[in-house]
This record gives sequence, C-alpha cells and structure tokens, in this order.
Amino acid sequence: MHLHPTLERLGIRTPIFQAPIGGAASPELAAAVSEAGGVGHLACTWRSPNQLDALLSRMKALTARPYGANFVLDFPIEENLAVALAHKVRIVSFFWGDGSRYVEQIKATGAFSAQVVASAAEAERAADAGFDLIVAQGHEAGGHVRGQLGLIGLLPQVVDAVAPIPVLAAGGIADRRGVVAALALGASGVWVGTRFLAAEETNIHPAYRARVLGSSGKDCVYSTVFDIGWPNAPARSLRNSTIASWEAAGSPSPPGRPGEDDVVGCRADGSDIPRYHFSAPTREVTGNAGAMALYAGEAVGLVRVSEPAASIVDDLTAGMA
Repeated sequence: MHLHPTLERLGIRTPIFQAPIGGAASPELAAAVSEAGGVGHLACTWRSPNQLDALLSRMKALTARPYGANFVLDFPIEENLAVALAHKVRIVSFFWGDGSRYVEQIKATGAFSAQVVASAAEAERAADAGFDLIVAQGHEAGGHVRGQLGLIGLLPQVVDAVAPIPVLAAGGIADRRGVVAALALGASGVWVGTRFLAAEETNIHPAYRARVLGSSGKDCVYSTVFDIGWPNAPARSLRNSTIASWEAAGSPSPPGRPGEDDVVGCRADGSDIPRYHFSAPTREVTGNAGAMALYAGEAVGLVRVSEPAASIVDDLTAGMA
C-alpha cells in the first residue's frame, strides 16, 4: 500500500479514518481504530472542558497512536480546542463551517489540520488556508450532511481542485468495494462512519445498533426533524416512530410537530432528552431510544454484523491493495 506523503508523516499504517460519530465515538472505539493502524476520531464539541480533558486522558491511557479531535463550528469551540491542543492531539478536524482561522494555532503545536467540505469551492478555500487534509463529504453520508452532491460527482472535483493535498472520501463507503471506488476517483483515504456504528467498542444503544444492522438505504430519511439543540442542520437518519408520526402529520415545522413536548429518554446525568433532539442514543440512555435520532448513511444496508473495530479496519484496508 502506498500512502500519500502527508499520511506517511502522520505515522499511520492505513488511511482508514473513523468518522467522529458523536457520542457513539467512545475512546475505546477511537483507540481500537488507531491501534489497528487507522485513525480513530472523537467528537469534542458537546462536552465541557473538564469532560474533554478526562476523555483525552482516557485516550492517552489506551493508545499512543495518532487520533483525531473533531469540532463543529456551529457551536463555541475555543476552550475545547485549547484542551485538545494541550493534550497534543495529532489531528484536528472541522465540520459545518470554515475552520481556517484555527489553522495556524494548530500548526504551531505540530498537529495536522483537516477540513470537511461539500464542494470544490469550499475545498479550494481550505487548501488556500493551509489545511493538511481535505475531507469530501458526499450527500449519501449519515448524520449531519451539508452538501447536495453525491460522492461520485464531488470527490474527483475536490481532488482536482486541491491537488496535491490529500483528500479523504466520506459518504457511502462501508466495505472494501467502496474503498476501491474512492481510490479510483483520486482519494488518498476514506472517512467512514456508518460501518463503525456496528463496532463492538462503539458507545451505541442496543436498540440503535439493532436498527443499523437490520436496515437498508431505503430506511434513511434526510431532514431537519431532529433539530432541538442544533437548528437548521439537515441530517440523514433511520425512519422511526418520531419521523413516521411527523410525516403522517404533513411534516410540520416546530412548534407544531406531534409530541413536541414529549420526553423520550434520559441521559446518565439525569437530564431529559426531548423528542426531536439532535443527540443519538448511547448505551447509558434510558427510555424510548428507538424514537431518538438514529443516524446512518445510505450504505447502512452493507452493515450486517457487529465486530471488533480492528476487524473493520482490516477489511477496509483490503480495498487498498
């Protein structure tokens, strides 16, 4: 396998990047991916600085391999970014906004910077800002998705726009065939979310995992229905009772949606989870987890078994040969 020079400098063995899949991205998952030679990723936006410090300390105990910290720019990130850089995280990635203003701060620590984009124009701006890695997210991806272009059209445009900067392909890649296709379109690696939802180390509620393992692409809905806590952010999730009742009512806007004031679950800290909240159910959540946001991409029909994260990395890496 021939790694792009930038990825060689990063010190990884295979360009398989686990996407930062919210609370499901446990330290155990991210560390297992990194230990297997890829790049694990943690979602670092929706935590207090103290919580993030504890999370990254846990990562230090689990692995010395490179891993990533992701930040969503619809939310304040400065304090948590400082925590991540103090922990000498090797990769810092940005989503849902332009992270250019943080590039020099990241470079000063010796870390690598990555920007998720949905168009060639966004990719060019990221390249001009000095990002080390560009992630091209196709519309078929799970979770929050900004762009409208499918990966097969988007990826080669981004590759051409930013060469020789390495581009990672995101969206619709769940097996080695997707890896082969991404490489053929010019990608230097892949950024995979839905497949890792089924990893044994993932912090995912059993009801959510069961839906992932039993669903196909036709079960996915792209909408803004799960908007409490993160408005105006369309996402792809699996159709469930919340979506079905909302669609049956004519897909009304808030506050006129069915069950708008319902509490469907409770977190470990005792806080309530209202219907239509954007958070997905993790293991410790109680209540009606199946009614919550169950994010998954269109390739979910390729995910049929729960297995160790290392096995997933190995299988995807086979597509690099």
